[in-house]
Amino acid sequence: MADFFLINSLILSILVLLCLYRVVYGPGVFNRLVGASVIGTKTLIILLLIGFLYGRVEMFIDISLVYALLNFIVTISAAKYFQRRGAM
Repeated sequence: MADFFLINSLILSILVLLCLYRVVYGPGVFNRLVGASVIGTKTLIILLLIGFLYGRVEMFIDISLVYALLNFIVTISAAKYFQRRGAM
């Protein structure tokens, strides 16, 4: 079972790199913002998989919840900023 979680974590890490490409070379601000949000979500799942690997799921769930809240707040704040600035 540990190999399954490790392989999934590696696959998600590769997908994070693909999303990072969208953040860096995105055609617009909206695409970059969505790419950053997707990176945050995939990182959250990777954290939970690491928790399963180490057998400390309860600790990593707490860390993941805080990370999810920060990701949500930053995404909303950036969207409001770019909306007011007129970049979207």
